[in-house]
Amino acid sequence: MMQALSFARICSGLAGAVLLSASLAAKAADKVYFVEPKDGATVDSPVKVKFGVDGMAVKPAGDMTAGTGHHHLIVDGKPVPKGEVVPTDDTHIHFGKGQTETELKLAPGKHTLTMQFADGAHRSYGPDLSSTISVTVK
Repeated sequence: MMQALSFARICSGLAGAVLLSASLAAKAADKVYFVEPKDGATVDSPVKVKFGVDGMAVKPAGDMTAGTGHHHLIVDGKPVPKGEVVPTDDTHIHFGKGQTETELKLAPGKHTLTMQFADGAHRSYGPDLSSTISVTVK
């Protein structure tokens, strides 16, 4: 009887560990990235930009479903700290309708593009859900 009880506890503990491990692995997979352009690319203006996200669903602004959000593009700037609202100005472009691509007019020269994922209230998920690339516009 004691062996059966110990075996049940071990199995229960292993199942919990597997679930926790799977949950942490799924959380670690949350990321945003540029489908195009590639980091270091030389491009023409307007620049075609495509956004990608893994582990989260793209929803329009206002939708506060857990695990969802929408893209913001920051031109020549840094990621927005976690929990802060992404500003609305010439360098912080919101894609609140759930868009996953755009064409962006940029002046010739080197630029950084930072994609920032944020929730339905435009609150940043922080640097962990951002991606920055450099491009050179001809």
